[in-house]
Amino acid sequence: MDLFDTTQLALNRAIAGATTRQATLANNLANANTPGYQRQDVDFHSALKSAISGGPQALNNVRPSAQADPTAPLRYDGSSVDVDKENAAMAENGLEHEALVSVSKARIDILKTALGTR
Repeated sequence: MDLFDTTQLALNRAIAGATTRQATLANNLANANTPGYQRQDVDFHSALKSAISGGPQALNNVRPSAQADPTAPLRYDGSSVDVDKENAAMAENGLEHEALVSVSKARIDILKTALGTR
């Protein structure tokens, strides 16, 4: 029997995905005034959704990465970063990351209590 179930593994991978996305969004903001810079994003939700049905091994193989966003409209200088949208995405992603960490911590606390280590 595994100590961590599929849900805990999914939470861990989602936290990693949210962390990668936050770094990517920060990179977009840092390059907002770089002519020709193409906005990037991380879509870890889709990867997680498809991996959950595959079980623990599929979840362990989820490695979210930054991808260029070809749908973002270009500005006059060729950059596709909208500072307001990036800030909003960072705030939303930050809240999601915080919620994921809280749920994961609560689940680990329950395990610790059950094991009598708390």
